Amino acid sequence: MSSAPLTLLNNAEVFSPDPLGRRQVLVGGGSILALGSDLGQIDPSLCQVIDLGGARLVPGLLDANVHLTGGGGEAGPSSRVPEVQLTDLSRAGVTTAVGVLGTDGTTRSVAALVASTLGLREQGLSAWCWTGSYELPPLTLTGSVRSDIVFVDPIIGVGEVAISDHRSSQPTLDELARLAADCHVAGMMSGKAGILHLHLGDGPRGLELVRRLLETTELPARVFYPTHVNRKTRLFTEALELAARGSTIDVTAFPVAEGEDALSAADAIAEYLRAGAPRGRLTCSSDGGGCLPTFDSEGRVLSMDVGTPAALAETLQLLLGRGHALEQVLPIFTRNVADLLRLPRKGRIAVGADADLVVLDDGHRIRDVMAGGRLLVQSGEPVARGKFERSTPKAPR
Repeated sequence: MSSAPLTLLNNAEVFSPDPLGRRQVLVGGGSILALGSDLGQIDPSLCQVIDLGGARLVPGLLDANVHLTGGGGEAGPSSRVPEVQLTDLSRAGVTTAVGVLGTDGTTRSVAALVASTLGLREQGLSAWCWTGSYELPPLTLTGSVRSDIVFVDPIIGVGEVAISDHRSSQPTLDELARLAADCHVAGMMSGKAGILHLHLGDGPRGLELVRRLLETTELPARVFYPTHVNRKTRLFTEALELAARGSTIDVTAFPVAEGEDALSAADAIAEYLRAGAPRGRLTCSSDGGGCLPTFDSEGRVLSMDVGTPAALAETLQLLLGRGHALEQVLPIFTRNVADLLRLPRKGRIAVGADADLVVLDDGHRIRDVMAGGRLLVQSGEPVARGKFERSTPKAPR
């Protein structure tokens, strides 16, 4: 790689995510310094020039639900999923990850999650995290949700608190109201998102608690951010109504079996767009590193799978392959997430934004990835790896 302090991307077909046409993009100091059709001459000793040959340049993807420390545990200690690695995210085009704890807040901790988040930052990715887990009272680092959000830099809200799920703490309306209020006020005090990120199970109550909170409290709808809303068709219908009331909803890029009463992320996104729901209130996440179990009627695990950040890029590829316009679906993976999480330098290609950039190939696959102006993936292969990742396994000594 060049040691030049600046990088000039020539002949890029830029989607900001809005289509901007053929542009040059000047990157330096981790940010986008200039964007235009003719940026003039730049001293070649100061600038590495990369010709993209008309390839599409899009913002780096944001994944708001990644089990950075690994999820699982529902089938005993051997079912704990390993930590997510840097290249799991970078190869998927994810340049911003938000870490989360799930069912297991006992052998996993907020402290470990914050450490993993900071570790990703050291390795070149942007990362934040939620405090808490499925359970109530919420797990915290400082002793209170408000203090976690206000004083702990990477923590931007609480999640993923489980509702309508047999693995939840069966929270009451009052408990959720108090928790959401703490998120909201802490967000005001800190300038952070202040979001209550909710895990939705497949229980029959669905989003009932959230609807009642909107009807009985003064809390704004933006505070409530439910995920996995595509796991049941009736739940997705409820979620569409919630989006119309002002909440952002999140679909999960998990596998859906033929005949299953669920929507794939791609199908849910297509349905959302057909329904004419508010374009800015839909996001998509991977549940990467999370366990994807199936249970019998008594809550015993029947089978397990693992979520992967690659599912995010695969969902985008599938949508484009079906003929959806890039500018129509790209905000769901970029700008919508950044706006909800109050990350104004993320999810967009604009002067002053972070240089988190992804190049798509002709087959809509992730080709090149730049995070903070640093190249992480080139021609589909990682050029930067985590401290304990190896390109090829070494034989034991």
